[in-house]
Amino acid sequence: MSKIIPFKAVRPTPDKVGLVSCRNYDDYSSAELAAWLSFNPYSFLHVIHPAYVHSQKITLDKRFKGVAHKYQDFKEEGVFMTEEDAVFFLYEIQSKSQTFTGIVAGTSIEDYKNNIIKKHEDTLQYRVEYFKDYLHQTGFNTEPVLITYPDNEVLTSWIAAKKQEVPIYNYSTTNKEKHQLWKIAGAEEIDWLTEQFANIPELYIADGHHRSASAELLYDEDQGSGNPNLNYFMSFLIAESNVKIYEYNRIIRDLNGHSQEAFMAQLGEHFIIKDKEQELWKPQSKFEFGMYLDGRFYALFYKQDNSTPSLLANLDAQILYDKVLQPLLGIEDLRNDERIEYIPGKQSILTIKELVDEGEFAVGFMLYPSDIAEIKALADQSLIMPPKSTYIEPKFRSGLMIYELF
Repeated sequence: MSKIIPFKAVRPTPDKVGLVSCRNYDDYSSAELAAWLSFNPYSFLHVIHPAYVHSQKITLDKRFKGVAHKYQDFKEEGVFMTEEDAVFFLYEIQSKSQTFTGIVAGTSIEDYKNNIIKKHEDTLQYRVEYFKDYLHQTGFNTEPVLITYPDNEVLTSWIAAKKQEVPIYNYSTTNKEKHQLWKIAGAEEIDWLTEQFANIPELYIADGHHRSASAELLYDEDQGSGNPNLNYFMSFLIAESNVKIYEYNRIIRDLNGHSQEAFMAQLGEHFIIKDKEQELWKPQSKFEFGMYLDGRFYALFYKQDNSTPSLLANLDAQILYDKVLQPLLGIEDLRNDERIEYIPGKQSILTIKELVDEGEFAVGFMLYPSDIAEIKALADQSLIMPPKSTYIEPKFRSGLMIYELF
């Protein structure tokens, strides 16, 4: 039984929503960030990165307080409005190649604790603590956790009918996406939607493991305060067939002291290697890997043995770590080793070729993306995928919807 609740959202006024909402802060280069802050006074970037020029000279405590103050300024200036009643929302993102549609709601910390909301990714405690402090001092969250639910014909039909209504937001962004938002405000419709999710036994986190863990930590620390807002965290709930899962490819700075000949020979113990020369080759199925080394592409086909390894051991990202990255290249810590970096699979493999050709990296590996069934199976067994195993869309825009905690 999954519990969702409506909430009194804070959101931009309809005339400013296209100016306020922005991509995730980390998606901007320094030059882009400076340009947007200079050009657009309504951008939510002003809130999440106040005093940008001096950001390296102030403490985290002062920065968090600056975020809180700037957010209040935006509210006082009429950039934001607050819903009078608790509501749900239906939100749609249309890109050139895909449309994503889901429900924005509060999801239960107790469900998260009781594994009704399931996880597949490990978290770093320092990041959980950092974001927990951010939430506590700023008093709001604008980054919902992306959660999938099993495909449901009843919900699919309801969503299609709801989209026939006039949206409260309908705008486009500079990355050529179209965004639409519908409010779900009637008591009858709210009760119906709540009941539909109550009949769903399990939900799965697709993206946002650190955000959900931070919300749990804040709940634990403030338990007894009587603040009901802390019992939930904002989520974007989407049918599992509607998410897009990309791989994360790996690039390594050196061959860990191996000659190219020795490295290739050791690879041959676990992989059938085919030289693809200049062909921009990507894996076509599970247990296949691409490699770019010394100006040439290679296809690596994993030699499976007759044993029946665990679900985790059969994961492509785990195979690459177990057979190549750790034993051959000496990469122990996938999160913190400075010799490895990650490229989202939605980027062209030409990016990997260029980085290796420029000499900063010695070798690149391309993986085949996991699917939702594999992710769910791992979560069901409480197994944790290696870091940077998946890059999942959609990505929610910052400043579009705000869940106030205090």
